[in-house]
Amino acid sequence: MRLLVVNGPNLNRLGLREPAVYGNQTLSDLEKQLEDLAKEIHITIDCFQSNHEGDIIDKLHEAEETYAGVVINPGAFTHYSYAIRDAIASITIPVMEVHISNIHKREEFRHTSVTAPVTVGQIIGLGMYGYHLAVLGLVKNIKGE
Repeated sequence: MRLLVVNGPNLNRLGLREPAVYGNQTLSDLEKQLEDLAKEIHITIDCFQSNHEGDIIDKLHEAEETYAGVVINPGAFTHYSYAIRDAIASITIPVMEVHISNIHKREEFRHTSVTAPVTVGQIIGLGMYGYHLAVLGLVKNIKGE
């Protein structure tokens, strides 16, 4: 099984950006943890990060041909990108949304996800461990468990 993990805008700044909110681990640290998890559960995980909406949309479209599912942290696009929402809705593979921080404890504009309604689930507020749970949940979803 091969999964894609997509990280949106500013997540390349993990470890530097608001450590009180996002922690001190970097995107590279996260990708290494996901690589270790993949080996442990005998799957393949590819990671992609972009600060550009169109690149994320293109990657989601391409994912359908290569991956069994997608874990996505759309970053700020979560709250207003109907284009990413439509890209998720347009593919037939399952998508799991994840957020490092608890978006419901933050600014009002972050409380709404326009992308969540077209995903199989959403994991929020568990730090980097949320990605681990998102992968495990997505694998179970794909296997019909």
